[in-house]
Amino acid sequence: MKAQRLVDLLALVALVLLGLSGYLTWVSANPGNGRADVVFNGYTITKAPVTLALASVVAVVVTKLAGTLLRRVLGGLVALLGAVAVIVALTVRPGGAELSRLRPELSDVIADQVTQSLGVAPWFALTGGIALVAAGVITALTAHKWRRPTARYERDPAASPADQWKAIDAGEDPTL
Repeated sequence: MKAQRLVDLLALVALVLLGLSGYLTWVSANPGNGRADVVFNGYTITKAPVTLALASVVAVVVTKLAGTLLRRVLGGLVALLGAVAVIVALTVRPGGAELSRLRPELSDVIADQVTQSLGVAPWFALTGGIALVAAGVITALTAHKWRRPTARYERDPAASPADQWKAIDAGEDPTL
């Protein structure tokens, strides 16, 4: 598989995984005493994974139009965004006080008795972050092998306007 296709595939996988981490359960809290569990999705806890995914996809799209040096810089940026997504997935664990601030039904009085369980969203964010790191590293290492942006519609600067008119009169397209 070509490096460009692999980067595209990894960016798409990261977008899906990080996007899903925003909608799946990040943490659920059981206030006890027979009350229903309170579920917090990833977007309620942190908006970082979804934002990082969108920024990374934009950077990967821009690599298609960029030269080698800018591709390497964008590859490093994508790897950095992936590393931040990994850090967010591993470190964002809200405590009882923060959960009670997000949902008043988990008041400070009850917060001592709340049992928390981790959902699947951090794992999705972690996997998406790893995919972004891989896409960024592959981009930075293989940027010199990627196809250049097309120059199909650019004019030949050596051709004068008179030469172009002669080509048109001869039935040729001077832009090709």
